[in-house]
Amino acid sequence: MKSETLSNARDLPGAPAGQDILPDFIISGPHHELCVSGVGAELTPGPLDTLAQRAGAFFARNQSADQNGPRLLAGAIPFDRMAPDYLFQPLAQHAPPPAATARTQAATPRQIIAEPSTAAYRAAVAQAVAWISAGALDKIVLSRSLRILADRPHDCAALLSNLRRDPDATAFALSLPPNPSRTNAMPRRLIGATPELLIQRRGRDILSHPLAGSAPRRADAAADRDSGRALLTSDKDRREHAMAAEMVLDTLAPWCDRLAAPDGVTLSSTAQLWHLGTRIVGRLRDPETCCATLLAALHPTPAICGTPRDAAKAALPGLEGFDRGFYSGAVGWLEPSGDGCWYIALRCAEVAGDEARLYAGAGIVAGSDPAQEEAETSTKFLAMLAAFGLDEDGAPLHIAR
Repeated sequence: MKSETLSNARDLPGAPAGQDILPDFIISGPHHELCVSGVGAELTPGPLDTLAQRAGAFFARNQSADQNGPRLLAGAIPFDRMAPDYLFQPLAQHAPPPAATARTQAATPRQIIAEPSTAAYRAAVAQAVAWISAGALDKIVLSRSLRILADRPHDCAALLSNLRRDPDATAFALSLPPNPSRTNAMPRRLIGATPELLIQRRGRDILSHPLAGSAPRRADAAADRDSGRALLTSDKDRREHAMAAEMVLDTLAPWCDRLAAPDGVTLSSTAQLWHLGTRIVGRLRDPETCCATLLAALHPTPAICGTPRDAAKAALPGLEGFDRGFYSGAVGWLEPSGDGCWYIALRCAEVAGDEARLYAGAGIVAGSDPAQEEAETSTKFLAMLAAFGLDEDGAPLHIAR
């Protein structure tokens, strides 16, 4: 059942004139939907630790829903807690456009560049395993990226429509300001289909669903069930998952008078992957605790960074070799009541004109095998590559007319 986030959701005008126009912000999945267009006012950017204060001051200054649009802030926070976020008050809220039933022909890639290379990524995994064996880390999540340079600008609306074909993932798209570190900076969009809810607050009720540990889906039904069962009983994957779930429970516990994981560790899935997940539900002790405060307490979790958090975060730049930007940050929204909802920005791409950068990562723990971890990231790339009309080798997919 989709959550009802705002009572006036269906009363506001301003839906896009055509379905091929991509809204400025959209989240669309099995549990949440929000679609807004137009930028009425931007929140002053800042680090994550100040988000609750800045958002509270913003809503205090903008008391009227008629002043700049619906009273909410939608946007994204980056992976780096100290890097500036991007949130804005939209001009209009409306129903998401229907997802297309057929894939759209994508731009043709001129070049696909792996950063780091496959060999470099495996070497980074081996180095991380050595540090874990030496006791410097318990877990670290290593990501890699693919740059797709195309013959024409990528069609972001088509990309999002293709991603929304997976009913089990939560698709999202967000307009971003140009990257200030680049000359000839172009407008950007962050587009993806994430499986992971970081935090939701509705009144005093909170919900989080951390995921860690994954296995590929199979075309054959029996083989697919076996893949899921093997993941559920995998010692390595259960250890990896426990670090993420326990951190979320430990972090939220001081804020709650009731907190539980009623279902324990369960399987969840997208079209490409099985995941281990723990659904965590709680009730806030103080009704004044806002969603932005909880977001700042949780991010980044061991599911996207590692543990101990500070040591893992410090090791990532040298091992990965690139700036994650908004990848493995979070996308979502805040409301004046303190409510809000945030998903981890996974299985995504940053798109600017004819260039797109795709991201995927894997959790490294004791016993991780570099080749298997590289293969896991390759599997995680599949959904995004398919959205771009490419197979796992970067070759164009045949698209039926």
